[in-house]
Amino acid sequence: MRQFACAVLLWVGAFHTPCFVSAQQPLKPSGALPAESVAKLHAAEDTLALLAYAVVNDTVERERFASCKVLIKQLVQALKTENSYKYPFERLKMMSILAPPDSSFRVFTWQLPVNDSTNRYYGAIQMNRSALQLFPLIDRSMEMEPPPIYETLKPERWYGVLYYAIRQFDTREGKKYLLFGYDGVDAHTRRKIIDVLWFDKAGNPVFGAPVFRRNPPKKQQELRLVFEYAAEGSIKVNWDEQYKMILFDHLIAIPSPTGNGIAYVTDGSYDGLKYEKGFWNYVSQVFHDVMKDAPRPEPILENRKDKNIIGKPKEQRGTGRKKG
Repeated sequence: MRQFACAVLLWVGAFHTPCFVSAQQPLKPSGALPAESVAKLHAAEDTLALLAYAVVNDTVERERFASCKVLIKQLVQALKTENSYKYPFERLKMMSILAPPDSSFRVFTWQLPVNDSTNRYYGAIQMNRSALQLFPLIDRSMEMEPPPIYETLKPERWYGVLYYAIRQFDTREGKKYLLFGYDGVDAHTRRKIIDVLWFDKAGNPVFGAPVFRRNPPKKQQELRLVFEYAAEGSIKVNWDEQYKMILFDHLIAIPSPTGNGIAYVTDGSYDGLKYEKGFWNYVSQVFHDVMKDAPRPEPILENRKDKNIIGKPKEQRGTGRKKG
């Protein structure tokens, strides 16, 4: 934990240097990358890819932490390159990089395995600007039990996850973004989360918004959705293009296989969220017949034999730890 605390301080310190600009300053969008900048970022990407691989795969705990510290420094340094937003970083296989259709920002997230059963998450939001405008995401999930379903969160108090999908939508207050994330909680439990990202009047990111509707409504308005399930199983939580809605497995409680309380597993049915006029309305029992899997053009995440949790080609790990 001491090493983890040092890594957090390094992340925070990196964002208090003169090269970082505040959200209030007027900034022009990112422009084209000149050839010399492309070459510089391509070389930096080689180093970043090696570091990111070591963060996930190195068998020695202190080396994983050390690689994460250097990765933070090197990533920040690379992003200081003018118009770096336009560089895709396609070879960072161990890192999730997502951008919405409006290309107003992109979000970086990655996972640091602390041990065989615990993970910590790192991330940053880069705005589409010619000069670097970056918001660090500081994982405080270890302080949030149970998960914060009913409160808004700021980047410095982020419920850390590995994001695997993003969905842009319109509301009366402006554009908002659904972020679909994975959290390998511990040896027995996994979570998937649908969070809501939006930007306040000052241009600062905020997580959580009252855009989910149930009928009848819950006593307290959910600002994000959390799906907790047994580590031995898997669930699907994602947008389905065929049905034009978010589909997710319906979960039921059973006695925990470990003998500690209850665990949640799928029952073969599917619920959903359908978008309407700025809100996501809950749909119970999307398919009236119990099915092994909801119809969709491709499997989502866990059952991809050749893809990792963020949909990128799998690479061999050297630790033998369980995959999320």
